[in-house]
Amino acid sequence: MKLVQTLLVRDEADVVDAQIAYHLGAGVDFVIATDHESTDGTTEILEAYARDGVLRRLPVSGEMREAAWRTAMARLAATEHGADWVINTDADEFWMPRGGALKDVLAAIPEPYGIIWALSRQFVPRPGTGWFAERMTARVCAAAPINDPTSPYRPHAKAAHRGSPEISVRYGAHFVGSPRLQPLRDWYAVDCLHFPFRSPGQYARKCTRRGTELGQYARGTLASERGDVERAYRELLVSDEALEAGVAAGLLAVDTRLRDALRGVQAGVAPRPTRTPADDDAVVDAAALREADAVRLQRRADALAVRVGKLEHRGAERRIVAR
Repeated sequence: MKLVQTLLVRDEADVVDAQIAYHLGAGVDFVIATDHESTDGTTEILEAYARDGVLRRLPVSGEMREAAWRTAMARLAATEHGADWVINTDADEFWMPRGGALKDVLAAIPEPYGIIWALSRQFVPRPGTGWFAERMTARVCAAAPINDPTSPYRPHAKAAHRGSPEISVRYGAHFVGSPRLQPLRDWYAVDCLHFPFRSPGQYARKCTRRGTELGQYARGTLASERGDVERAYRELLVSDEALEAGVAAGLLAVDTRLRDALRGVQAGVAPRPTRTPADDDAVVDAAALREADAVRLQRRADALAVRVGKLEHRGAERRIVAR
């Protein structure tokens, strides 16, 4: 099996080296990376992997065209790099199976199923200035769906698929479309460990880039415009006391899987999945995701109903005028 990873990145030098090294150690054979105007050293990191023959860098500029870029990478993975399976990632995401190797999990998926999802596990920012993987060992436990559109910790999943020249990858790589691949739903053998906010500077850059079109970034964008991003970031930090209380209440969990895996990668040891408390709460997180998806679907239906109502109202007005 050939496993190709796609990666969309901009100014993620604090995390992208670890992200690529981890996935190559976990079974990825090749990385296709779209680099959107990076200026912080990310480009040099990608080029180093390209020189080693394990990465293809695609430089892009201008307005964000995320779905188009993700789709192009996924199709290149199939047509030019012979991918049997493709995982679609951001620089702050780490795909980790809860048992067996990543390729073993994918090889076990029967035909005709060709689309699966990894369950996102959202890690919270912690105090300190050290390496993110050593500091950020606490994540949210989604005992119930988080329906606040401004929360960065809402349940979601990331898509992987068999290699296909017809695949379409949508915004965020949460969904993919294919005329022939069938989705395998509600089966999450892989976790996507997500580290969205890691430092004040990275938080400000990410929010400013995303603007206010997504609620979870609006707060940081507005704080950056006010010159108050440090305070906004501090309000997101989970202190030792808050962590202890959150664990006791079942709202947070200590999860050292990535820290331990990256320590192994640095020592030249391939990541090896081991059973952790994350296995016990995965079912709860998956249930919360299903509920959250139902809420999202209802919101879309409500928005569509409003649009249809407006169109019908305009049509009625035109008919009255025509009379």
